Amino acid sequence: MATTPKPSPIAEAPPRPGDSYVQSFARGLEVIRSFSAQAPRQTLSQVAAASGLTRAGARRILLTLQTLGYVETDGKLFSLTPRILDLGFAYLSSMPIWNRAEPVMEALVQQVQESCSAAVLDATDIVYVMRVPTHKIMSISLGVGSRLPAYCTSMGRLLLAGLDEDDLRARLAASAPEALTKHTVTDIDALLSKIAQARRQRWCLVNQELEEGLISIAAPIVNRAGRTVAALNISGQANRTSAKVMQETMLPALLAAAQKISGML
Repeated sequence: MATTPKPSPIAEAPPRPGDSYVQSFARGLEVIRSFSAQAPRQTLSQVAAASGLTRAGARRILLTLQTLGYVETDGKLFSLTPRILDLGFAYLSSMPIWNRAEPVMEALVQQVQESCSAAVLDATDIVYVMRVPTHKIMSISLGVGSRLPAYCTSMGRLLLAGLDEDDLRARLAASAPEALTKHTVTDIDALLSKIAQARRQRWCLVNQELEEGLISIAAPIVNRAGRTVAALNISGQANRTSAKVMQETMLPALLAAAQKISGML
């Protein structure tokens, strides 16, 4: 499974070029998004196909990004440079809350001996903004900036629970839920029911819906107005800790950590 897919758009008409829409800039972002863990190095033709551009258009953008230091090439293959991280870290540095939250997450990991992550909602995906790992428990590699579908993750369902009904239904429809494991809930009504449950109880547990053997439990991070702005989770292995044991022994510590981070907002 890819960890950095393109953001899934909400069902709406694509923006049209105009005074408030810079098409060349949008195309540049599409070129950057064409690179991923599955396609870290690409030919010009591959970049053009992935970004929906002509070869000439993709070439101009790639050469511009190369001049700015965001892309490098060996003459045939193009790849992103570490400088591209400046774009993502601009978001993180603009929200110093995550620097202050990291010690809380590290303490939680020490207490429960499981990995801890924080994520925010972007369209139909969750995006990881902080992660403190302990053991490698997933076949997919996760880090800051990684994306996962919201509908089948504990943090995603909590973040979806913070939306109004129309927005929630639109995002679920745009997600086109698919069965990633035999446990994945894909029926929209069933998902709405689980999201409503997460909203009521103020936490969410997902048992092997994203990946076989993976259990995760999440708590909301809320601002002063009580709005859920992020989510915090603990992930564990089903063959080591059952969902019931995780809920009974780890949920109280997770809720306390989420409350502590919320108090920093």
